[in-house]
Amino acid sequence: MVGITAGGQATADAIRREAADLFSTHGYEATSLRQVAAKCGITVGSLYNHISSKEDLLLQIMGGTMDELTAQVAAAVESVEDPLERLVAFLSNHISFHAEQAQRVFIGNSELRSLPADLRAEITAKRRAYRRQVEELILEAAKAGQTEVVNARLHAYNIIAIGTDVATWYRPGGEFSLERIVKDYTEIILRSLGASAKAASH
Repeated sequence: MVGITAGGQATADAIRREAADLFSTHGYEATSLRQVAAKCGITVGSLYNHISSKEDLLLQIMGGTMDELTAQVAAAVESVEDPLERLVAFLSNHISFHAEQAQRVFIGNSELRSLPADLRAEITAKRRAYRRQVEELILEAAKAGQTEVVNARLHAYNIIAIGTDVATWYRPGGEFSLERIVKDYTEIILRSLGASAKAASH
């Protein structure tokens, strides 16, 4: 990628946004760079000022999603000291992000196979680091006597799966508000750990 100016960044953002819309609607394999360029109102040649290939574009979308999610939950947890409240802050942001960024989450789950092995490894490494962050928060709360851990790894997988699942069915204006979904899922997860959201609020 070359030339990071305000205009260039805006174009790069537009490329990723329009590509994500096409990938989620038609699938990665069925989408051409020509279609992406047309939706952005630029030439195919101009795309190469921002990407090196179609695979690179998919990597940017998927990697950017993981980076944004990781940064968001890290910022939420950083300002909290109590271990259980830290876990609650993580859960709130984890669930909200997956609901609000459902399109990008869908691409991440459905198109990972479309990346070559070396690029796929980059994404799986980011996901592994994210999962470890969940495990650490669970174990911190357990060490403080606030949760009962059966298997930290499996608890973490369950939490991640809940976020992924919410992304498949949540719709703004649906039966449940996002606030209600976050509240109830947080309570469900904490109860599975022998805790409660009420305990975190005291």
